[in-house]
Amino acid sequence: MADGRFAPSPTGDLHLGNLRTALLAWLFARSAGSRFLIRMEDLDTATVRAEMYDRQLADLRALGLDWDDDVVRQSDRLDRYHDAIGALVRAGVTYSCFCTRREIQEAASAPNGPAPDGAYPGTCRDLTAAERRAREASGRPPALRLRGDGAPLTFVDRQRGECTGLVDDVVVRRNDGTPAYNLAVVVDDVAQGVAEVVRGDDLLTSTPRQLFVARALALTPPTYAHVPLVLAPDGSRLAKRHGSVTLADRADRGQSAAIVAGVLAASAGLVAPGTVLGPADLRALVDDFEPARLPTTPWIVPADDL
Repeated sequence: MADGRFAPSPTGDLHLGNLRTALLAWLFARSAGSRFLIRMEDLDTATVRAEMYDRQLADLRALGLDWDDDVVRQSDRLDRYHDAIGALVRAGVTYSCFCTRREIQEAASAPNGPAPDGAYPGTCRDLTAAERRAREASGRPPALRLRGDGAPLTFVDRQRGECTGLVDDVVVRRNDGTPAYNLAVVVDDVAQGVAEVVRGDDLLTSTPRQLFVARALALTPPTYAHVPLVLAPDGSRLAKRHGSVTLADRADRGQSAAIVAGVLAASAGLVAPGTVLGPADLRALVDDFEPARLPTTPWIVPADDL
């Protein structure tokens, strides 16, 4: 059976935006009769906090969400990613990139630079052997990039319709040897049998790159449904600095997880404002859930609610 998933990074407590996306991803999967999986995207060891694995799962349970199978950690699947990277290297479609983030940003701001979304300008794509040796001699470790074709890639998103984006030379291995997100997420979704990825629309521009990675690995990718984000009153992405944004924050204000679940569901037009949703009530939403009815604009949390 085809699966859905929620894949947080265990770097901090889940906030209302994360929880709302998790709720919607769960509803997408359960309403389709599919399994729902949890995957911890914990490859960035510098930001991962060990206690957050259990705290994030506890928050999902408190909200009333359940999942199938054991929770997967990307840090336990490194062999899969390195095998995929090796296949790309053997196919001759990768190259070493010695550019720093600052150099890429400066190139993006230069005349005739790449697209505004930060696409890589191809600085290291066609280095001569001498140029490559000089960069290697500098001691700067290279990242590994997959050669993109720079052509538009079009896909159909269930919520956003037809979407098109350019594919640049995406990183598949970081310069510290860590498999990159855009590779790992593709390998995992296919390996886990995920049929539809439901996630925030801040990742919409990453989708063409991920589809290109899947194509290079001869994998059949999932379909996508990008849902609007939760924003702070000033229009910025919701964050801890904005106030009471986590379940723990809400509990301090006397709000139970069932009250928060109702607020999240109401923000998506699934229930009337003020509805309290316990786990059984949440499951009752599954039968009437229709993705086409979801809002197409961000939910802006009122200032007096933070």
